[in-house]
Amino acid sequence: MKETPLSNCERRFLLRAIEEKKRLDGRQTYDYRNIKISFGTDYGCCIVELGKTRVLGQVSCELVSPKLNRATEGILFFNLELSQMAAPAFEPGRQSDLLVKLNRLLERCLRNSKCIDTESLCVVAGEKVWQIRVDLHLLNHDGNIIDAASIAAIVALSHFRRPDVSVQGDEVTLYTPEERDPVPLSIHHMPICVSFAFFQQGTYLLVDPNEREERVMDGLLVIAMNKHREICTIQSSGGIMLLKDQVLRCSKIAGVKVAEITELIQKALENDQKVRKEGGKFGFAESIANQRITAFKMEKAPIDTSDVEEKAEEIIAEAEPPSEVVSKPVLWTPGTAQIGEGIENSWGDLEDSGKEDEDEGGSDEAIILDSIKMDTGVEVSYIGSHDAPIVLSDSEEEEMIILEPDKNPKKIRTQTISAKQEKTPSKKPVKKRKKKRAAN
Repeated sequence: MKETPLSNCERRFLLRAIEEKKRLDGRQTYDYRNIKISFGTDYGCCIVELGKTRVLGQVSCELVSPKLNRATEGILFFNLELSQMAAPAFEPGRQSDLLVKLNRLLERCLRNSKCIDTESLCVVAGEKVWQIRVDLHLLNHDGNIIDAASIAAIVALSHFRRPDVSVQGDEVTLYTPEERDPVPLSIHHMPICVSFAFFQQGTYLLVDPNEREERVMDGLLVIAMNKHREICTIQSSGGIMLLKDQVLRCSKIAGVKVAEITELIQKALENDQKVRKEGGKFGFAESIANQRITAFKMEKAPIDTSDVEEKAEEIIAEAEPPSEVVSKPVLWTPGTAQIGEGIENSWGDLEDSGKEDEDEGGSDEAIILDSIKMDTGVEVSYIGSHDAPIVLSDSEEEEMIILEPDKNPKKIRTQTISAKQEKTPSKKPVKKRKKKRAAN
């Protein structure tokens, strides 16, 4: 685990706040962070949130052969995983010293304390026993992993149900949940870990340290206890020397905290069992907080539907009547329908109107040409609808015949014109001719 070390300024700030009995999240010295427990749709699946530290617990079981030295006892197996999703400092695929220490502490807290009746997990002595596996995944790391992991493990074990079995001779029959109700595990007590952080060589004490407080602490004391004030295990790390009075004070604080957490766990289990019996909604989706961006549900707003008809009549009375009334469909033959009286096809009319427009345009052009001939006395040829009329001179004349429909062919004179003459406007030569004729 490679953590980014804190700067000297941050370290001094945290230590000074602890000396003044102030914490970054506003808690008091002996306050525990808020605990939230949510269950999945399957038995034995839960998520425990200790502040921002989140741990997912999942319990599974299978029939295996027992150990040789304990032929009539089942097997309990605990596995805690620290992934980079929880914190970038965790290295994937490698068991760090912290992970090994946490797994050993969980085994001493839950398995060595005999909180689960392992003899009840025996099916056939020496042949078949139940192996219970508890997988714990750290989803987010904000300090005090061991407390959150211990709570998640005992909650998942209390919530888990194993399939029912029956033995007839040498045959072992395993029943599905539809055939027989699953059987809960036999739990004697609930051991829960409570962590205490010491600063300045044991001068200052904090309960439930967060991630930044763990970085500057000098030592850590973990006490696993049940609600009967029975100490299941105790571990001190950090190399600090603690006095007897300090350990006794921590054990008293742990007894109070464990009683509160145990009561919270029992209420959460009762509520989940009640919801499942009533057929209500349950699972992780139902535990998502409402009115948040990440939520897919919102609270239903109550709507008063007592005077809906009166309001509808008022709206209809105030509204304007429709401007047009759609006629009823006319059924000419079975399988056909017509809306309206029907109008003849107008596509031919549109084409005829287009042709008339073209004819009118042609007649206008002929009138313009005739007027030019009358004024100038010069023959003019018109090529295209967009080209300017060309005035012919007496030089370089050629005879050209233009064929027109329904008319006799006429001979007109044309002239080859250079590019420069085409660019010049056609009206200027006409004006010059007029001036010359006036002079003559």
